Amino acid sequence: MDEDAAGRGEPASPATIYGGALGELDQIDQAVYRAIAATPSPSLDLVLSRLSSAADHSKLWFAVAAALALKPGRPRRAAVLGVASIGLASATANLVGKGLLRRARPDRAGVNVPAGRMVRMPGSTSFPSGHSASAFAFATAVGDELPLAWLPLHAVAAAITYSRVHTGVHYPGDVLVGSLMGTGAAVAVRYTGRALTRRSASRSQPGGYTMSGSAGAVLSANTKRERGRKRR
Repeated sequence: MDEDAAGRGEPASPATIYGGALGELDQIDQAVYRAIAATPSPSLDLVLSRLSSAADHSKLWFAVAAALALKPGRPRRAAVLGVASIGLASATANLVGKGLLRRARPDRAGVNVPAGRMVRMPGSTSFPSGHSASAFAFATAVGDELPLAWLPLHAVAAAITYSRVHTGVHYPGDVLVGSLMGTGAAVAVRYTGRALTRRSASRSQPGGYTMSGSAGAVLSANTKRERGRKRR
């Protein structure tokens, strides 16, 4: 607490290593984190801590994908898209995002996060949240392919995202950015897949092989000449 704030009896601003607008956002982020930590919620603590742990290494999403893959057609295609989106989101968040800002993990002991809601604190940096990125990547990709699954999957993804703040391992800003990155990864996978499908369809002929326009024209002309000879 600074001396002026202490003299006026005002709470100290949370410490931040950033300046300007980024520093102010960091202070707001920390304030929301502290407010959640200070709010008793014993009926939610166990549920959210278990849900958070179930999403470690995307175990929950891989289980859903395995169940979807048992049914051919759109469910199996949704499973493939969901897993591919998790792969892109995880790589983007963990290999790229965490190396940019290198934000330290929250100090759970310093804000007295209740012991009943704690899960294992990851050893990686805090920003962005890989759990949130994977959750929204899978929910978005599968929900786009299976519209009836959109709402329940996004509800679970949102619960997992919040659980990472509730259990004290992430700041709210970490999970917000992670969620946006996951959604973006799913959109990228979807449009890339569609573009490749259109490209393959435009090049393929009914006979199952690729043929250029000029080669097709020559073959068509030869076929017509052969038919003319047979008539004569």
